[in-house]
Amino acid sequence: MFKYTVCFVKNKNYILMLNREKSPIMGVWNGVGGKIEKGETPDEGALREVFEETGISVEHHFSKGTVSWETSNGELDGIYIYLYEVANHLKYETPQKTREGILDWKSIDWILNPQNLGIAEMVSQYLPVLLKKEDHYSLKYQDGQMYTLAIS
Repeated sequence: MFKYTVCFVKNKNYILMLNREKSPIMGVWNGVGGKIEKGETPDEGALREVFEETGISVEHHFSKGTVSWETSNGELDGIYIYLYEVANHLKYETPQKTREGILDWKSIDWILNPQNLGIAEMVSQYLPVLLKKEDHYSLKYQDGQMYTLAIS
């Protein structure tokens, strides 16, 4: 259905964030992720993207969902979102420069602070939902607000 994933890797009270060097969200912090390749499921694409962009192998998500929105021409668009948790003993030094941008562990409080203008637009609204660790969410973004359509 949708073509892209965004993935959040959590360790204790920190999430590995990427400050991208390329459009469309250049210069803001977001999760890692990207385009789902032909023949991949969204879950497979998410696992691959996490490994390609961070070198971290994650096994399974703790929470996932979709965020959809209506484009300016009235079409439905969206993205698959994932939360993975890694072992507390993982040693992953940051900041780290990659071909995509800069990776760094950011505290959840910093990410969700309402004064933080450096986070991708919808993250502060859907990340708290993912952190509840239910299995699957269907969310809709409309007029600057996030709405829960379904939880399963």
